Amino acid sequence: MQVFLQLGLGLVLLAAQYASDGAVPGSQCQRQCGKVDIPYPFGIGLNCSLARAFNINCEVQDGFPKPFLGDFEVLSISLTHGTTQVLNYIVGFCYNTSTGIMESFGRYTGYAGRPSSPYRLSDLQNRFTVIGCNALALISDNNGSGYQGLGVATCRDQSDLVDGSCSGIGCSQTMIPKRMYNYGTTFSNLVNTSEIWEFNRCSYAVLMEAATFNFSTTYINTTGFNDTNDGRVPMVLDWAIRDQKSCNIATQNKTGTYACLSSNSVCVDSVNDDGYICNCSEGYRGNPYLPVGCQDVDECSRNPCPSGGVCHNTVGGYLCSCRAGRKLEGNTCNPDTGLIIGVTMGLFGVMVVAVIIVFWGQMIIQKKKFKKVKQEYFRQHGGLLLFDRMKSEKGLAFTVFSEAELIHATSNFDNSKILGKGGHGTVYKGVINNKKQVAVKRCALVDERQKKEFGQEMLILSQINHKNIVKLLGCCLEVEVPILVYEFVLNGTLFELIHGKNQALQISFSTLLRIAHEAAEGLSFLHSYASTPIIHGDVKTSNILLDENYMAKVSDFGASILAPTDKEQFVTMVQGTCGYLDPEYMQTCQLTDKSDVYSFGVILLEILTGQLPLKLEGSETQRSLSSVFLSAMKENNLDAVLVSHVKGQESMELLRGLADLAKNCLDMCGDNRPSMKEVADELNRLRKLSLHPWVRLNVETDAESLLSGESTGGYEIELSGYPMGESENQPINPRSSYYAR
Repeated sequence: MQVFLQLGLGLVLLAAQYASDGAVPGSQCQRQCGKVDIPYPFGIGLNCSLARAFNINCEVQDGFPKPFLGDFEVLSISLTHGTTQVLNYIVGFCYNTSTGIMESFGRYTGYAGRPSSPYRLSDLQNRFTVIGCNALALISDNNGSGYQGLGVATCRDQSDLVDGSCSGIGCSQTMIPKRMYNYGTTFSNLVNTSEIWEFNRCSYAVLMEAATFNFSTTYINTTGFNDTNDGRVPMVLDWAIRDQKSCNIATQNKTGTYACLSSNSVCVDSVNDDGYICNCSEGYRGNPYLPVGCQDVDECSRNPCPSGGVCHNTVGGYLCSCRAGRKLEGNTCNPDTGLIIGVTMGLFGVMVVAVIIVFWGQMIIQKKKFKKVKQEYFRQHGGLLLFDRMKSEKGLAFTVFSEAELIHATSNFDNSKILGKGGHGTVYKGVINNKKQVAVKRCALVDERQKKEFGQEMLILSQINHKNIVKLLGCCLEVEVPILVYEFVLNGTLFELIHGKNQALQISFSTLLRIAHEAAEGLSFLHSYASTPIIHGDVKTSNILLDENYMAKVSDFGASILAPTDKEQFVTMVQGTCGYLDPEYMQTCQLTDKSDVYSFGVILLEILTGQLPLKLEGSETQRSLSSVFLSAMKENNLDAVLVSHVKGQESMELLRGLADLAKNCLDMCGDNRPSMKEVADELNRLRKLSLHPWVRLNVETDAESLLSGESTGGYEIELSGYPMGESENQPINPRSSYYAR
């Protein structure tokens, strides 16, 4: 079930509208509807607004006039901040006790948003809010082909719920990106409330203003969130004049479309996408979109001068003076001692020296405070422990960078240096020591448990040295959220080879099988490293990087967790990527090494089928690649899901072996899945079958032996006259691409 939200009917705005409708409105235009002010450039009626997209309809409902922006009731309009507050519709997904199925409700509008509209969904003030005890909702824009985000709300029973808490238990809130002008909401039919309908029959999802929302446990019962709020909640739209990209362009080309008409106004760039808004200059107040809209503010009306002083209003400001016999010093009118010339000159010199001393003193104090804050961050993140261990273990290839070093390496984290963005942070390309390329990752957040153990975890991660794992070179601890430094990997990701911009390279199936085997070896190493296994937590094709020789390197494990050692650490926020998430993890919130095995099984499906893990079209079972594959295996119809060029390259014996391995990895019960080491061993066996088609392998092909931990058998090699030593890799031209997500 999917719903697309349109920002009002008639919000589609072409650039030509600014020129055609931009005349200054007459005095006859209505400037209020009900209790809501409608300031220009908005207007009610013909020729009363800057453009048709700024028209407001004043309609009578329940005996009272109310303003509407398309289908959305307007609550307020702010000229200063460029925002419009409207009432948005809640979408619900409820269990029908009569029919025994999940049914959707809510008001549905068409999909008609355009980039040329002046309105954008506010990324700063809105949150995608999901309510329920078994709710899984997806938000996306551009008809599902653009941004995608996930909202999850779960609980065991009503005792888990807490008033005012919206952190995932019964309620979750997710941020959205900038430049969104519409959105769609999808509820998963795989998650329903049929077993808990007595206390939670419905799930709800809505994009709403975060500041106006306070979660109540009464929403998870028969009252419901929709009934409590009359089916609508406040949402904030960012609006701007969008016929010019920025103030710099608009002010250089002032034509009839330039909206800041008041001579005492300033242009301010939009905080959400291209465009600008107008504000009155400092010391002025009013409407900057009208020729004489900004009027001087009489600051003296609030008596800003010190006691005994006299205020003099000026254009755009004010001045303070003292009565005869006194003079203004700072914020006080003191007796005038200037009659004594020598004393006056001496005092003047002293004041100058004092100002200089105070200025430099404040600078020194601020520097000391800043240094102390950095030292405290360093201590919190375990920097002292890290330094002690580095001294005791000489030769440890790990560097603790200063913030200044990483700022210089990334040109102050310039946007042009961004390699990639993800839920765990942003990765920048950097150069250290003026020659070595690195990837610098600014983490999004670190929780309290990670702060306490960060230094210890860095020691463990820094000592990971495996050819199929991206090397962690160092970190910066003197900032609020630590920064990680990795080796730079050149040739993009496995995702790009299968689905993306490098797909045209036509990589052979044997090469893809080699990359999968190398990735499995890297994950197996993480799971078995030292005494504390490392769980990746976000295994996907976009986190498998390829070096200059197209060898696989598992990345983004710095955002993973060490295997928890107590029950409290098993409870964590749901993380990962849709399509790769372990269904057992979704139910238990317990991340294990078998969660990584499930995600790796999805990667094997991508190699076999060439399909994305999750689609937004089709029926519920057709959207999930895992569901489509398992259904085909159950019907003994593997050939229907294999990509055509794979069937042409390899034998069905090899493809069935790989499919059986993927099926075992995707077992709904984690205990039944193989370990990553067993997966790597099986891929190694299958590679031999792929690399040497003239070799007969007497091996056990039953997939059940993999689950029981038995050996997959030995090899009996029979040569048939073909030359040995052929390369498994096709020649590939290296090309640069972005780093890990």
